[in-house]
Amino acid sequence: MNKELKTATIEELKEKFENNNFFYIADSSSMTVADISDFRRLCFQKGVNVKVYKNTLIKKALESFDENKGYAPLYDVLKGQSTILFAETAANLPAKVLKEFRGDKGEKPVLKAAYVDTDVYVGDDQIKPLAELKSKEDLLGEVVVLLQSPIKNLVGALQSGGNTLSGLLKALEDRGE
Repeated sequence: MNKELKTATIEELKEKFENNNFFYIADSSSMTVADISDFRRLCFQKGVNVKVYKNTLIKKALESFDENKGYAPLYDVLKGQSTILFAETAANLPAKVLKEFRGDKGEKPVLKAAYVDTDVYVGDDQIKPLAELKSKEDLLGEVVVLLQSPIKNLVGALQSGGNTLSGLLKALEDRGE
């Protein structure tokens, strides 16, 4: 790999890291070619972008960012082969894809680390908690439902009370005549 290609790859990675608040680093080194093809196909179907990069290029791209991003714990996992998974829609999507694929094929690919909104999850044992993370849309939906519930109860109570009150007044009026 010549210097121009390395520089272009680092710039590509920097752009991806800048535009994505979450990404996963996995190790697929001991997988067969058929398994890797199946994994890439599943990722493509689910909307997860998968690509293998050299660790030194990943590290250089991550080091170019401010320390506030919190990428430092990821440097230790950049050993062996590193496959990066990016998803544009949900932070838990790559974990769900890994979990789904591993359900059929065993324990590969192995999750090295995940970066989700400045939080770093290190280790393969983090797949289950990451897969159970709720997406931003799910959380917003729950908040909307929670906010609507008291209003619906209040409107229902007012409507039922209004009907009861008008019925009571009408009955009293009828009795008074």
